[in-house]
Amino acid sequence: MKKIGIWMDKQKAHIIHLKEEGEEFETINSELEFFKPKGGSRTPSAKWGPQDVVQDSKYLEREKHQLKNYFDKLSKVISNADSIALFGPAETCEKYHKELLQNHKELAEKVIAINKADSMTEKQTIALVRDFFQ
Repeated sequence: MKKIGIWMDKQKAHIIHLKEEGEEFETINSELEFFKPKGGSRTPSAKWGPQDVVQDSKYLEREKHQLKNYFDKLSKVISNADSIALFGPAETCEKYHKELLQNHKELAEKVIAINKADSMTEKQTIALVRDFFQ
């Protein structure tokens, strides 16, 4: 039985494959760009803040496509799992589960839990997943 625990955020996913003889740890980076649009009048005497128009929709659309590529890459790695547990500090786990429900229904059925968890070291992440599946 292949049990997989994933701790994920927008930057990376730590995948822990639990096996009889131990566990295997793997990290997948998202390659997601973090956008910091700059705007403003570029003069120190401007009293009313930025005057330029920033196109947020362009940045959000690009982020959406990059997240989809990240989720697809992650789905290929865990495609042979029997049960999956998702952990993470933000809403990325929920977004990933929603993506699984839409495009990878056979994997979505194998998700048994989505839990909030703060950032952890590699050993703490392995312990979290091992404790969850016991």
